[in-house]
Amino acid sequence: MSALDDEIRDLLRFAAERAILPRYRNLADHHVIEKAKDDLVTVADHETEEFLTEALTRLAPGVPVVGEEAAHADASVLERLGGPCWIIDPLDGTHNFAHGSPPFGIIVALADGGETVAGWIYDPLSGRFCHAAKGKGAFVDGEQVTARTTGETPPVAAISLLFMAPARREQVKEHIAPHYRLVDIPRCAAEQYPRLALGQNDVSIFERTLPWDHAAGVLFLNEAGGKAARNDGSPYRVDGHARPGLIGAASPALWDELAARMEAL
Repeated sequence: MSALDDEIRDLLRFAAERAILPRYRNLADHHVIEKAKDDLVTVADHETEEFLTEALTRLAPGVPVVGEEAAHADASVLERLGGPCWIIDPLDGTHNFAHGSPPFGIIVALADGGETVAGWIYDPLSGRFCHAAKGKGAFVDGEQVTARTTGETPPVAAISLLFMAPARREQVKEHIAPHYRLVDIPRCAAEQYPRLALGQNDVSIFERTLPWDHAAGVLFLNEAGGKAARNDGSPYRVDGHARPGLIGAASPALWDELAARMEAL
């Protein structure tokens, strides 16, 4: 791993040990707030983001930070996404965490000009550390990985319907789902992208494409040799977060197959 990878891993591990793991299955009612319908935030989210924002600012002075909770409090934070910036999801899978269930993780990405140039995904429970840098491959705990399919027929699909409009949801259920073996979504991008790269799932559909959820995972999957892109094949950009629709797949062929089916809806 590079010196930067080591530094980020240590920061994420420390943040998890300090703010997340002590509160796992140990949250008081007043430690959980509903930001919007079915969208929770906990004291662990806030403390982790505050710590990482301070640490990353020390690590790279002058590079602004876009944190999920900071952006929720002040939408102008999103204007930083067009230039060099850190992107933080302090606790991806908050819904699971708040209900005392795995999976959940911490995601950090480094972007420039709307493109992710490096990404890190940490699983506090297992210690798994996924990382990737543009043009340099994808790694798990320092070992380079190559995306692999499940080898199943039909392919295994984790399809998120949570943020789809009702009509779109019904179209996907009727015309897409029958071609795959459906599995439950983890409600956690920090888990879903590794599943696509490591032979557990073949394809995924995401409707909401916020940068803190997807910036690191898209890079990780693409660098592993899978494919993550907009439904029309265009690259995912962190400054295009308002645009819906993203497909991830363990191989370009599986991506093409699913994209063609989505295009026909």
